[in-house]
Parts: sequence; C-alpha cells; structure tokens
Amino acid sequence: MPRKVKAIVLTGNGTNCEMEMARACKLAGADVVDIVHISELLYGEKRLADYSFLNLPGGFLDGDDLGSAKACANRFLHARIAGENEMLFVELLQFINDGKLILGVCNGFQLMVKLGLLPALDGNYSDQSTTLTFNDSGRFEDRWIYLKANAQSPCIFTKGIDLIYLPVRHGEGKFIPRGDAVLNSIEKKNLFVFQYCSESGAATMDYPANPNGAVKAIAGICNETGRLFGMMPHPEAYLHRTNHPRWTREALPEEGQGLAIFRNAINFIRSKEF
Repeated sequence: MPRKVKAIVLTGNGTNCEMEMARACKLAGADVVDIVHISELLYGEKRLADYSFLNLPGGFLDGDDLGSAKACANRFLHARIAGENEMLFVELLQFINDGKLILGVCNGFQLMVKLGLLPALDGNYSDQSTTLTFNDSGRFEDRWIYLKANAQSPCIFTKGIDLIYLPVRHGEGKFIPRGDAVLNSIEKKNLFVFQYCSESGAATMDYPANPNGAVKAIAGICNETGRLFGMMPHPEAYLHRTNHPRWTREALPEEGQGLAIFRNAINFIRSKEF
C-alpha cells in the first residue's frame, strides 16, 4: 500500500500564492492538501505532525515591515501554542527531526532563512547564517529567468532537473551568506541548488539574468539532508503551458516545468527512502 501524502500550505499575514502552491501539490499527486492559516497552528486547531510536506508560499508577510519575513520568523520563534506550554518553533523542529519535507518559495524562502532552517549547517536550525536582502536594482523585479540546477546537490526536490525557466517576483531576493566560511561550507557541501544562469545554462552575475545580484548567482539552497529547500523563483507559477509568457508563440509541453519540483517531493514521500 503506497504511503498517503498529506501536504499543508501555510497562509496568513500577507501570503498570496497559497492557492497556486496547493494546486501544485494536488497536481503532483498529494492525497490531501490543506491550506492552513498560521493562527490555526497557534490555536492548536491544526498540527504539523499530521502532515508530511510543509509548503511556505510567497507573498508579503506582515508587509515586510521589519524586512522580508522577519516578523513572521519572530512569530514562529516566540509564539506559544494556545493552551499548551510549547513553542510553535519546537513543533516545527519536531517536524524536521521526523524527516519530513519543507519547501519555501520567495517569501517562504526568506522565512526559512530568517528562522535559520537554511542552510542549517551541521544541523543547527536556530542560527541564521545567511540572508536575502534588497535587489541590486533597487526595485521590485517581476520577470522570467533561467535556473541551472546543481547535479551534486543532495536536494530531493530537484532530481532529474537541469535547466528550468521560472518567474521571479521579489524586492528582496539577493542571497548573502554571513562571511566566507559560511559560503565555503555551502559550496563544499553542494547546498546551493539553483543558480541564475543564461539561456545556455552558464551561471551569471549579469542583470537581468541574475535579477538581484545574489552572491555566486545563488537562487535556492537546501539543508544537508536535502529535505528542506528554499528558492526565490516561483515553481508554482508554471504548472501549465498557458502560464508561460510565450505560450501562444511556442510549442510547449502541456505540463509546466515547475511541477517537477512538487512531484519529486510527493514521490519521495511515497518511496521506501522516506
């Protein structure tokens, strides 16, 4: 009997991509997909333990008033579940320690970084060692870009992916590590998953192919288990050929390239490896 896959898509306080992310999980084969407001976790009405795949969608958490996703990170770190003597962050750590999957996209990636969930070097999930800050262009970037996948990465979400074309929609997407030691560890352990690249697949620092000036053109990273993954571009925004900006002019497959990321996650959960 195949393992049942239950996915949770977190919403509230400014997220705006939860419907697309839930649709991606459903199309990828998840048996149950619940869109859950963060208040439902805080009031104990929903529990992370009931799910195997946590999705953190894009948006503008708390209006980015303290910087991208910082206010929500503090909510996770310091809020207690109503009626219980347990922090929400403790429940999140248990979810991770149980070997389950987390995908953060755009604002969700920013949230994972601000919490310390990525890259979580040496399994330290409470130390923020990288950040995502203002684009070098000084403005919000809304465009489609190419990404090159790192074939040596342990990331389970990108197996079989080489070059992919996805949109970005962000004002604070520039990836910066806390010093050379952190960057060296990320590179040595192959925790960089995607890099902004040219159409031919060459990683680039040139604008607009690299829309934000990210160090080493890094567009997404994972932790050392490959089960926690965050990226700035939006895979949930390319699920069908009609999502592509040139769908009326090019012969494209029916399935959008972004769906492969979600299918890899669902298939992994169903597998004997999980």
